[in-house]
Amino acid sequence: MFNKILIANRGEIACRVIKTAKKMGIATVAVYSDADRNALHVKMADEAVRIGPPPANQSYIVIDRIMDAVRQTGAQAVHPGYGFLSENKKFAEALEQEGVVFIGPPSGAIEAMGDKITSKKIAQEASVSTVPGYMGLIADAGKAVRISADIGYPVMIKASAGGGGKGMRIAWNDEEAREGFESSKNEAAASFGDDRIFIEKFVTQPRHIEIQVLADTHGNCVYLHERECSIQRRNQKVIEEAPSPFVDPETRRAMGEQACALARAVGYASAGTVEFIVDADRNFFFLEMNTRLQVEHPVTELITGVDLVEQMIRVAAGEPLPFRQEDLQIHGWAIESRLYAEDPFRNFLPSIGRLTRYRPPAEVAGGPLAAADRWVPAHPGTTPPVGRTAVRNDTGVYEGGEISMFYDPMIAKLCSWGADRDEALSQMRTALDSFEVEGIGHNLPFLSAVMDHPKFVAGDISTAFIAEEYPDGFQGVTLPDEELERVAATAAAMHRVAEIRRTQISGRLSNHERRVGENWVVCLNGQDFPVRVRADRAGATVTLGNRELRVESDWKPGMSLATVTVDGQPLVLKTDRIAAGYRLRTRGAEIKAHVRRPRTAELARLMPEKLPPDTSKFLLCPMPGLVVKINVEAGAEVQEGQALATVEAMKMENTLRAERNAVVKSINAAPGESLKVDDVIMEFE
Repeated sequence: MFNKILIANRGEIACRVIKTAKKMGIATVAVYSDADRNALHVKMADEAVRIGPPPANQSYIVIDRIMDAVRQTGAQAVHPGYGFLSENKKFAEALEQEGVVFIGPPSGAIEAMGDKITSKKIAQEASVSTVPGYMGLIADAGKAVRISADIGYPVMIKASAGGGGKGMRIAWNDEEAREGFESSKNEAAASFGDDRIFIEKFVTQPRHIEIQVLADTHGNCVYLHERECSIQRRNQKVIEEAPSPFVDPETRRAMGEQACALARAVGYASAGTVEFIVDADRNFFFLEMNTRLQVEHPVTELITGVDLVEQMIRVAAGEPLPFRQEDLQIHGWAIESRLYAEDPFRNFLPSIGRLTRYRPPAEVAGGPLAAADRWVPAHPGTTPPVGRTAVRNDTGVYEGGEISMFYDPMIAKLCSWGADRDEALSQMRTALDSFEVEGIGHNLPFLSAVMDHPKFVAGDISTAFIAEEYPDGFQGVTLPDEELERVAATAAAMHRVAEIRRTQISGRLSNHERRVGENWVVCLNGQDFPVRVRADRAGATVTLGNRELRVESDWKPGMSLATVTVDGQPLVLKTDRIAAGYRLRTRGAEIKAHVRRPRTAELARLMPEKLPPDTSKFLLCPMPGLVVKINVEAGAEVQEGQALATVEAMKMENTLRAERNAVVKSINAAPGESLKVDDVIMEFE
């Protein structure tokens, strides 16, 4: 076994690998750019080496810089994580020439499967079901349009060396094919140093289901069942679960066997993932094989009890797999929510800045992964008795740290496990409500909204879920009346506790509990709830109309999280103090709760609302980023939907379009200029 390994990556995946290496007694080396000098993975590792400036193409994907770090530290092996150099054949070969072990598959398998065009051909030869498409090289946008028309719209335009949703576009017509080809080509060149593009038929209403495989150097290959990854935004996975609520045992077996057949066809060894799209009739088609660890690997670990990082290290050290296919049972259900630094209320655009508050929910060990330090086959059909539920948070940030514009916007991967899907969902809802993030825009409200969405709860999903269910973008969550009453009762009880504290501090009232009063009006986002609050030592009874709700909690003023029971049912509220009330977040809803005396509430209803400023004559930058292109000139007439400018942030290009017909009065930004949120790019007459 190795004594020291280097992790050629950053963020949460670097931290994840370090955790398993420490468990195995292996020393670790981190690498970092100038932007990551104080990053969590640097603090966790035994050693750390600087590798260059912030841009990835000057640090994390420069092979020579990683090799220098290997030589400096004497690392015997390198784990690449995912992204960056994880599927780079030249990197694997460079390590081999240096006598350093690559903790991943052979370079030949990386080359064959990392190239999307070649992998399709090999899959066809291995009798794996594939999607119709054009696998040849595409020279320019004109040819891309002709190929797309021949295949038949809609089509998927994809980077051959792509991954993580980068370099991917869906085109429904010639104009989108032309524009998508150019954007995909630019993103691919920037992210992977390879701008080759291919085009394939886009299957409408598909599910994205993938099979996790593990193979060793002794001829053994197994599949660890499937993951459902259909909840996607801009071809980037947002929520994953294992197993899939759609896949039956026969389909699971067929997909698993084809995945292993493909792995064997390229002499695969290590962890890898074969991705499929599946239609409504459970016909499945090969998409690609990722020759690395996947972002969503924790859900597989939680239902199988297999530490995939540990197995990758052991396979790289020459050990055989410790299990057979029949040993790998499905135990319970796991869900993963990806927490991104992006603003769902601004069409999920990236957000950067300092994490002024970062408090994940407490992790809870449970399920088969917690059964043993090293995997031991469980008896088929049984679940190791270690906790009925589990919560896991894989992260690479900390409170006070910076979210940089140079890298992927993912902050953390929050996972829940339960004996069944309902239990895993319930656990995830509570964990999301308990997650505190401040200082940047984040997608916690959206994740919570999905967990309560009827289609998701029923397992009736496809890769079009977000586009179909949120066609106008995410507008927030409106809680049902019954839930609003629970929140109103809680806000009233909290206000009473705060008022008692205030009178105690002032010392002016001898009988403060009586003088606080019982009658209040709770206003939740403009809706009034007259309440009566009667308290005792254990809690409060709140009357709303003809309904009485019992509220119990240990919340005290100043606490940012209120864990409450209302009539015996749990409720978790993120709380911030505002004038005459609180800003609350629960189940994806952002609520301003004002608690006033009846007369004050009556007067408050007469106050005029402040209207937002009119910005209709400006094109504002929706997120911090770099101007890549300005498509129009001053004086030009533009049509609704016309592309006006392209801004790049966190390695993704975003095309800004005209919201109405207009004439451009002036251009206020130029290509290459860095902009802040709401900086003016152009003004209209």
